[in-house]
Amino acid sequence: MRERDQLAQLKRMRRIATGLLALMAALFLAARLLQAGRPYLVYLAAFAEAAMVGALADWFAVTALFRHPLGLPIPHTAIIARNKDRIGDNIASFLEHNFITGELVREELAQVDFAGVAARWLGQGGNAGAVAAQVAGAVPALLRLVEDEDAARFMRTALASALKDVKFAPLLAQVLSVLVAGRQHHVLLERILGIAARALEQNRPYIRQKVHENSPRWLPKAIDEKLFERLMEGVQAILSEIQGEDSEWRERFQDATEELIAKLATSAEYEEKLQALIGSGLGHPLLRRYAGQIWQDVRQRLLADAAAPDSRLAAGAEQAVRVFGKALAGDAAVRRKLNAWLRAVLADTIVERRDVIVSVVRRAIRKWDADTAARKIELHVGKDLQYIRINGTLVGGLVGLLLHALAQAL
Repeated sequence: MRERDQLAQLKRMRRIATGLLALMAALFLAARLLQAGRPYLVYLAAFAEAAMVGALADWFAVTALFRHPLGLPIPHTAIIARNKDRIGDNIASFLEHNFITGELVREELAQVDFAGVAARWLGQGGNAGAVAAQVAGAVPALLRLVEDEDAARFMRTALASALKDVKFAPLLAQVLSVLVAGRQHHVLLERILGIAARALEQNRPYIRQKVHENSPRWLPKAIDEKLFERLMEGVQAILSEIQGEDSEWRERFQDATEELIAKLATSAEYEEKLQALIGSGLGHPLLRRYAGQIWQDVRQRLLADAAAPDSRLAAGAEQAVRVFGKALAGDAAVRRKLNAWLRAVLADTIVERRDVIVSVVRRAIRKWDADTAARKIELHVGKDLQYIRINGTLVGGLVGLLLHALAQAL
């Protein structure tokens, strides 16, 4: 509710409570002036008199919470203004220990279907397109960030630091172990041998020419041709033999692969060599220049696509968002897991950072001046406090009437 509406309600309730006090004063005067010959008006006067006392007492009590009544510096008045900081600390402490608790936060978050809400939202209208547009619109800003020299230097330093902590040899050993377990290294060997065999066959004229150029001049051409044919046949036979399932070459290749895996996993020398090789490769000017050229080309293409009305990046992002939303809406198990993860993360984050949350409350209240603090609190609770004045008027009048009746009876 806006402050203007709160202030209007507060003023209305004040007028009602003050009007009731004025009514009791008018009744009291009328009863006193007209009671001659009308003994029953004594009871009305007693009611009105006690009601005025009750109304004034409660007006003083309510007013003393927020300001000095009638502007007089009476002790123990303007309580909220004088104790603003202490009240702020108490409110923050109350929030911390009674509202921002692990049990309560988890209980409240358990009622929220985050994944379901997200899936339904993505499936409505152009929401998926809006998300995709935001993603595509962020690309130029990200590219400009990467282009900035400070950002580029930071990323190079971070990458170098990350690579420094990576153990490449054991990692490569694990990759090779996976390949060996699935016999993919034999598939790779067969493909390499097939490529080599085709390359030899396709380059026979060139190989023949090189053999003839390096043969002795006195050797007859027919014999030279015979030697070339024998050489090609021998090489092809070796390649075919290696491709055989039970060949000795296969066993040697298997043993060499297993030995390499073992050394990669345990040898510090291999790790040093890999680190040096990767470091020299990443730092080589040719590689850096080539990577820079590729990056500039990719960057220009991305910028042009992001600015285009029919951006393929935006279209692809929209399609991906739609597919994600649809898949999420149709898979209850994934939604449950995603909700459980989100609830756990949010609950832990909120509870662990509750000191930050309550410190915001403390700082905000401390920044208020005394009058502002009193005014803000009065806007929220002042309307209800006016009922105390109204009840005090009526209850005081009834008590005064009862006491007067008892006094008459005695």
